Amino acid sequence: MKKSIGLLAVSMLLTVSAVAQRQQHGRPDVGGGHIPARGPAPVRHAAPAPQSHEQAHYNDRQGHPNAPHVDVRGDRWVGHDTGRADVHYHVDQPWAHGRFSGGFGAGHVWRLGGGGPGRFWFNNFYWNVAAFDIGLTAGWLWDSDQIVIYEDPDHDGFYLAYNPRLGTYAHVEYLGNQ
Repeated sequence: MKKSIGLLAVSMLLTVSAVAQRQQHGRPDVGGGHIPARGPAPVRHAAPAPQSHEQAHYNDRQGHPNAPHVDVRGDRWVGHDTGRADVHYHVDQPWAHGRFSGGFGAGHVWRLGGGGPGRFWFNNFYWNVAAFDIGLTAGWLWDSDQIVIYEDPDHDGFYLAYNPRLGTYAHVEYLGNQ
């Protein structure tokens, strides 16, 4: 009986500690409006590319989404690890519609104006989500979510669109101003 009570006390202590750690931040570990200070660094040691996002495992911690995301602690870009050779993000003519010049990173937060993953926009800038990443944007609100654009250091022709509400991101291609 004493062993059971002791085990229960230890497990409750660990649970309270975990909850207190999360509450110390005042927000969740992913999303919650957090905007990373900078985009991901170039990949030095590439991981094998998954055949599909359903086979990949991005939920690196309990409570994190099973989608590429940014961990609030340390602004770690989880899932951005396949490097330049990832065929899912190959474009024959990178930047065919020009390069985005509206501003990158935390100082440039945009509100989506409509559309969907095949074509969306904000402030007269038009985009589409990479075919491989379309399923990753299922929870995005295309007419109201905020997004932040970051340059992708590994995939020519793509940018990373980060959704602060969800803490997830997807590869996107700039389609120009029309």
